[in-house]
Amino acid sequence: MKAVWYDNPGGPEVLVYGDRPDPSAGTHDVVVKVHTAAVNHLDVVQRNGWFTMPGFTYPHIAGMDVAGEIVAIGSQVESSLGLSIGDRVVVDPSLAGVNAGSIYAGMGDIYGELGIIGATVAGGYAELCVAPATHVYKIPDAMSYDDAATFPTCYLTAWHALFEVGGLKSGETIMIHAAGSGVSVAAIQLAVAAGATVLATAGSEEKCNKALTLGASAVCNNRTENVTGFARGATAGAGVDMVFDHVGPALWADSMFSLKPRGRLVNCGNTTGDTATIPSLGFMFHMGIQLLGSDPYRPEEFGKAWNTFCNGSFQKVIDSTFALKDAAEAQSKMQNNDVFGKILLKP
Repeated sequence: MKAVWYDNPGGPEVLVYGDRPDPSAGTHDVVVKVHTAAVNHLDVVQRNGWFTMPGFTYPHIAGMDVAGEIVAIGSQVESSLGLSIGDRVVVDPSLAGVNAGSIYAGMGDIYGELGIIGATVAGGYAELCVAPATHVYKIPDAMSYDDAATFPTCYLTAWHALFEVGGLKSGETIMIHAAGSGVSVAAIQLAVAAGATVLATAGSEEKCNKALTLGASAVCNNRTENVTGFARGATAGAGVDMVFDHVGPALWADSMFSLKPRGRLVNCGNTTGDTATIPSLGFMFHMGIQLLGSDPYRPEEFGKAWNTFCNGSFQKVIDSTFALKDAAEAQSKMQNNDVFGKILLKP
């Protein structure tokens, strides 16, 4: 099969496009012919060697977001799953809850070396990808492969952080940073659908304006404006109930001071660095501020979120599409933060 991989860390030039052996599946797996994969920030971070997931090894084929067609089914895949050759499916990349008989069995340690398709094992930057049969979900006839590929990583990250960790409720106000990123595009729409008021920040006026089309009630350029002043102003001085953050240090103080008493700062990423300083312990304990880390989502969450995505009126925001052979160019676009929504790859 054709694939893109790398054998050592470095810039986009380390990505190799060429022939790799077809993957071998277990008795409880399926082989998916990849129609669309998506690029994520982690793809760039791991390729550069800035950070790697526990269990990461070389050579590595990235691609956590996979949508495609089942072309082979393991001999022991349960008939109750209702899978057939030719089914159009999206893949849950987390390998938590994988059955024995899968090549990925034993990789489900949520707080240890959690296996992730495209992050620790071979993913969707290839013509073929192996997935546990329990971890594929049928794509509705009316949905394209491209639209389906915008879902897995971003929507599950956002879903888990917003609802399972943050406990977001209808009527609350949430501030969401980095509105142009795939995970924030998902978070904005999920929060609005849940009945929350969304304030969004982004690094350009163009991205701020696009956030309004996703349902944000007010927006702020976080590079030129006072973010805390924006949050306080938009809430008549009260502050927001929750901040959804995956930026990290660059907006950490602004995020904390934007919260109302007992407000929650939910973090699910560290784009601008891995060390953040609490700007005021006094403010934190006096106001009852809660700092919550968003851990990995659980297997049962994927189907619930997928059903919501399929049955809702969510915009599938696609920034650009590249041929698989041009993955280096696609990752450069991601690294330069020149993106709003998802960057797609087509094998």
